[in-house]
Amino acid sequence: MLFEQLNPHYCRTYLIGEEGGEHVVLVDPSLEHLNDYLELLRKRNLKLTHVIDTHTHADHISAGAALKEKTGCEYVMHEGATAKCVTIRVKDGDVLKLNGIDFRFMHTPGHTKDSVSIILKDKILTGDFLFLDDAGGGRDDLPGGDVSEHWESLNKLDTLPDSLVVYPAHEYEGREPSTLGRQRKSNPHLQKRSGREFAEYIGSIGMGPAEWMKDVIKANYECAADPKAAYIPEDTKACQIVRTVDKSVHDIEVKLISAPTLNEMLASHPEDIVLLDVREKYELTDQLGHIEGIVHIPIGTLAQRLEELEQYRDKIIVVICRSGVRSVTGAQILTKAGFQKVLVLQGGMIAWKKGNFPVE
Repeated sequence: MLFEQLNPHYCRTYLIGEEGGEHVVLVDPSLEHLNDYLELLRKRNLKLTHVIDTHTHADHISAGAALKEKTGCEYVMHEGATAKCVTIRVKDGDVLKLNGIDFRFMHTPGHTKDSVSIILKDKILTGDFLFLDDAGGGRDDLPGGDVSEHWESLNKLDTLPDSLVVYPAHEYEGREPSTLGRQRKSNPHLQKRSGREFAEYIGSIGMGPAEWMKDVIKANYECAADPKAAYIPEDTKACQIVRTVDKSVHDIEVKLISAPTLNEMLASHPEDIVLLDVREKYELTDQLGHIEGIVHIPIGTLAQRLEELEQYRDKIIVVICRSGVRSVTGAQILTKAGFQKVLVLQGGMIAWKKGNFPVE
């Protein structure tokens, strides 16, 4: 098999074909390297038959639409992908025989709803669903991300042999591809946990800024062919998780407050309560909204910004996130720092919205 990684930086693009053949497939091409791909195809007399995106990318614009336009190739994504220019949509378990090679698709949502992993004979291309070694896997706090779905997808790997070599869509620190067997030992995402334990583990990990990524996702939905269709910071490592939280905080027990009780407290004595929302900025204006008067500090930066909360030490601090996972970690960080009156909104903004309580 012809199998090459083409990109010089964090994003990985894989060229796949039969050894000695003229027809090839590109997996996860990046628009910023479009001319490089076209020049490589020309110099080596290769014909691009298919482009595959493992998911809707949030940190770069895909070259899938542009390559389809310039080469006439097919564009393959999961059936749940919303990009309008996709020509072949696959579902879990589908096998496409492309240029003599079987591409087996496994639906592995979590990082995004439309994430797929691609199994070749001795390889698995995992997209952002699974990274290498201590990098764990792609973040689950972006639009379409879901921690419980990620946990379920990881469990699907139990049926696969140790011998498969893992090739992710990103590598930020120069780690080398290695077998799934090694990853089962070295990758924290693959340690055996219950669904709740996995959610707590993800909640303990900072995610970093992401506001700009919404525009990138939109550009990929719209099949953008202009690399300037969305602002992308240079040398960003945006899809990786950021380990910023002291692990010892997870032994700290926290107290919960229900949405109805919090609503009553805000109505009767709001001056005694501080609402600390630890979600990302873009989440404050999504379909769940936010409660009026919040203090906003994302969970990934909370440990470094505790001084901003010093003025509230004598107040009740209610920590809020989407579902209650990140807010538990936030409450643990505050408690360890000596804050005495810390509560977690049980069920997060999902429970608040379900109760029809007011949101901005």
